[in-house]
Amino acid sequence: MGNPSIVFTEINKAELIDTDLPAVSGDLVKIKTAFTTLSPGTERANIVGNDTVNGTKAPNVTFPRSAGYSASGVVVEVGEAVTGLQVGDRVIGFWTKHKAYNVIPAERVVKIPDALPLPLAAQIFVATFPMAAIRKCRTEAGEAALVMGLGLLGQYAVRLLHAVGAAPVVAVDPVASRRAEALAGGADYALSPTEPDFAAKVKALTGGGAAVAIEVTGVGAGLDGALDCMKKFGRIALLGCTRDKHFYIDYYRKVHCPGITLIGAHTNARPEAESHPGYFTHRDDIGAIIRLLTYKRVAFDGLSGEVHSPAECPEVYDRLIREKDFPTVVLFDWSRLGE
Repeated sequence: MGNPSIVFTEINKAELIDTDLPAVSGDLVKIKTAFTTLSPGTERANIVGNDTVNGTKAPNVTFPRSAGYSASGVVVEVGEAVTGLQVGDRVIGFWTKHKAYNVIPAERVVKIPDALPLPLAAQIFVATFPMAAIRKCRTEAGEAALVMGLGLLGQYAVRLLHAVGAAPVVAVDPVASRRAEALAGGADYALSPTEPDFAAKVKALTGGGAAVAIEVTGVGAGLDGALDCMKKFGRIALLGCTRDKHFYIDYYRKVHCPGITLIGAHTNARPEAESHPGYFTHRDDIGAIIRLLTYKRVAFDGLSGEVHSPAECPEVYDRLIREKDFPTVVLFDWSRLGE
C-alpha cells in the first residue's frame, strides 16, 4: 500500500508522491492523518536548500527532503508492545511528516479529548515551541514581555504569554496585519521595529524595559533590536532559528553590562523523560497546552489561515518561498486527497 506524502524533490520544488509504508510492530503506532500544520520557518529552510536545519550543518545539501512534524489523526493499527492506545483513538502525533499515514513510536503519540477539534489539535505540537521558550525564561505573572517577530511561533507566544500573566505584552513586527492579529490575540501593544525611537517606546510602555523577550525572527537585527528593549537582568529566549551567523552584536554594552541572559530555546533542548520547572518534555507541554485550550485560558482562533488539499502542495510551497506575508496558519487536510 502506498502512502501519499509531501516531499521536497529538489530545491524549490514540492511534490505529492507515493512513499513506502512501514510495517506496524513492537511499539509502533499507525495514524491515519487528518491534518498537518505547515511550519513556515523550518519548511522554507528545507525546501530552499539551507544547509543548517535541525541544529546541524550538513556537509552537502541533498534532496529529497521531507518536512512537517505536527499532525492530528486517528489510530488505525498498533504494535503488540503498545499499551494505552487503541484503534479509534483520536491523537496528536509529533515528529511526524506530511503523510497520509504516519507510523511512529507510541511515545510520540498523545490522546486528545473528544471535544478538541482535529484542525486545532494539529497545531498544538508547534505551539509547544514558544511554550518551552516562555518556561525557560522563568516568566512570572506581571512581568513585561516582548515578542520579536509575529509569524506562527510569535503569534502563539503572544497568546501563551497572555495566558501565563505577562503584562504588558508588546508584539513587534513590520507587517501591519500581523500586528493586528497579535492585538486580537492578547498583546497589549503592537509596534513596528522600523518606527522612530522604537526601543524608547518599548521602554516607556514597559516601565523601563522588558523583563522577558521571545526572539522569533531568527535574524541578527531582531536580536539586536530586542536587546535594546530590555531592562537590567532581562532574559531573552532565542526561539527563532538563527541560521545566518554573520551579524554583529555589541555584547559588552548590550549583554554583559546590563546582565542580560540569552537562552537557547530550540525545541529539542528539552529533557527526554522527566519534566522539571522551566524544562518540560514534549509530551508534558502538549498536555499543558491541551489543558489551557480546554479550560479556555488560551485560544488559537482568529489567526489568518488556509486549509489545502495535499495535492495543492506545489502552489502552497511556491508561495511560502516567494511571499513575504504568507498566512500565519496553513493546514493540509488529508481527507481531501481525492480532490
